[in-house]
Order: sequence, then C-alpha cells, then structure tokens
Amino acid sequence: MTGRVPVIAIDGPSGSGKGTIAELVASHLGWHLLDSGALYRIVAAVALTRQIPLDDETALAAMAAGLEIRFDSGAVLVDGEDLTGEIRTEPVSRAASQVAAIGAVRAAILEAQRAMRRPPGLVADGRDMGTVVFPDAELKIYLDASALVRAERRYNQLKNKGLSVNFRALLANLEDRDARDKERAVSPLVPAPDALIIDSTDLGIEEVLDRVLAEVRIRHLN
Repeated sequence: MTGRVPVIAIDGPSGSGKGTIAELVASHLGWHLLDSGALYRIVAAVALTRQIPLDDETALAAMAAGLEIRFDSGAVLVDGEDLTGEIRTEPVSRAASQVAAIGAVRAAILEAQRAMRRPPGLVADGRDMGTVVFPDAELKIYLDASALVRAERRYNQLKNKGLSVNFRALLANLEDRDARDKERAVSPLVPAPDALIIDSTDLGIEEVLDRVLAEVRIRHLN
C-alpha cells in the first residue's frame, strides 16, 4: 500500500445501518470516523434555530462555512454549543435532506470532510463518500436494505427511546428522503462503480460487519 492515509467509504440510504457499521469498523481498526450525515444535520439544525430559509442557498452556504464544529467523545459541539441530541430529531433529519441537496452547502463542507483523512486511517460514512469526497478510497461499500426494513429499524430505535412515532408517516418520510437523495442534481445517492454492494435486508449487524472486515483483510488494510 502507498504512504497515503487509507480510507474506507461506506455509503447508503437512511436506515441501512451504515453508521453503526462505520463505527464498528473504525473501532476494530483503531481508525478515525467521519459521520458526514452529522455535518448536514448540524447545518440543518443551525438553520432552523437561526430561521434561515432552507431554500436560501447563499445564506446556508455562508453559515455552513463559518461554523466551528467539533466531535468530542460522541458529543457534537457547534460554536461551543452541544447539539448532540438536537441533530437526531426528525425535523432536523427532514431538513438535513433538503440542505444536503444544495451544491453550495456541499462545497462549503467538502474540505472539512477531506481534512478528517488522518493517520492511521479513516472510515467515512455518508451518501457520496465513495463517489465524490473520497473517490480514491481503498475500499468502497454501498450498504442497502428495503425501505420497509429500514423504516422498521428507525421505528424501533425511536420507540426504544420512549418517543411516540407513527410508522406509516415514518415510512413515507423515508421514501421521500430516498427520492430526494437519489434524484438530486448534485452528488446523488448512487453506488460508486467499484463499490461492494451489501444488501442488509436479511442480515444482522454482525453478518454485515464480518463481510466488511473480510474485504479489509483482502485489501491488507488492517
């Protein structure tokens, strides 16, 4: 392998389990972790708080470029404020999908994402990690699952947190988000041509992790 810092890119739609798998792989390897979705959630959360219209591309991009973001032991700190819980709410999730479709916003945080490529390696989780942000990644995974199963996973997560949620509305929101992510003009959600596609519909977390780590070993990344 060359002297550059290796990257494992894990892309996929909402609820496919890519975040969990990325965390487990990063922990197993002792590598850094990039949750790119959190960056768009942060932009969305701040926009909602500051009442910046979600269709004001100029204002959103300027705001995104000026944010001081820090990930600290699981906490998400933005301009010194802890937004860990806020960025995981459903209103922020819906808004994040909207701001993520804006090219100027994606450009504003692109360099911040690439700057997280530090030794000994990076596991990057998102929707365009293997196609746009790290097209030279040593391993690209596209993790998918049926919309119904993904909605069920999200429903159970929210119920376990004691939150009241309507499954039909949740499924509809997920399908709408899928459509926006796949049909947007900038960085649409598609597998990289050289990505390994894993359908987790009928697989458990451990089974998916085993498949990814097997690919890691084949490429001598560990």
